[in-house]
Amino acid sequence: MSSIARGFRLALCQFTVGSNKATNIATALSNIRQAVVEKGAKVVALPECFNSPYGTNFFPEYAEEIPSGETSQKLSSIAKELGIYLIGGTIPERDLRDNKLYNTCTIWSPSGDLLAKYRKVHLFDIDIPGGITFRESDVLSPGKRFAMIEVDGCKIGIGICYDIRFSELARIYRKKGCDVLLYPGAFNMKTGPLHWELLGRSRANDNQTFVGLISPSRDASAGYVAWGHSMVVDPWGKVLQSAKEGDEIIVQDIDCKVVDEVRAQIPISRQMRDELYETVVKDPNVFEKDF
Repeated sequence: MSSIARGFRLALCQFTVGSNKATNIATALSNIRQAVVEKGAKVVALPECFNSPYGTNFFPEYAEEIPSGETSQKLSSIAKELGIYLIGGTIPERDLRDNKLYNTCTIWSPSGDLLAKYRKVHLFDIDIPGGITFRESDVLSPGKRFAMIEVDGCKIGIGICYDIRFSELARIYRKKGCDVLLYPGAFNMKTGPLHWELLGRSRANDNQTFVGLISPSRDASAGYVAWGHSMVVDPWGKVLQSAKEGDEIIVQDIDCKVVDEVRAQIPISRQMRDELYETVVKDPNVFEKDF
């Protein structure tokens, strides 16, 4: 086991998202600055759909190109100014190459460069009688690439909200050596109380990784009401930090040596019966950039 320090300070920014895009972007930038200047974060993560209300009727109006759009330019600029890694939550992306819309997370380097882009692979299409009906696929297209970056010796894999229900995606990231999984998400008031923490702890325990879940704040007046409760879970499946439902920045020092220790003590990756079952990537280009 390596004695080289591997880790960073992570901040998850939970804030209210309204109908004014400029205000939403300004709120995000204020949260990022506070997380770095006041709390010393090196990696800052934003919620799902942070520049737009969450709803299929809003996505076409609020969509931007990446990286030329206003939101991307603002995220690039502040990442460079503060010298941080920025997990840019998600925004509705318009790709003029195929004239499609995507729910997309951008990841920015301390020099302001676009390191990676992840488009939500599993679209949120559900129908719960008496609960909620939602169909992202009415407007959005699914992504076909995964995204992984490395920060101070720690590998970070990215998913978005509904993706967390698919353990295969997390397992692929684990096989690629990820120590941390980050999921910008916006669970609702039906699934949030039942599954938000459960799924975060499950993916952490399954893969012996840290897991971060980043939600918008709860706004009872919104058309889609987010659960909130952004959290950080450790490789044992223990919740280390958890926000409540309102505006809050939670900070956690991520020590990836803990990942090494847990995996050494409970060596499930070596005990997998690959001759009986296996999770595999079918597209050899799945980790290649498409921008």
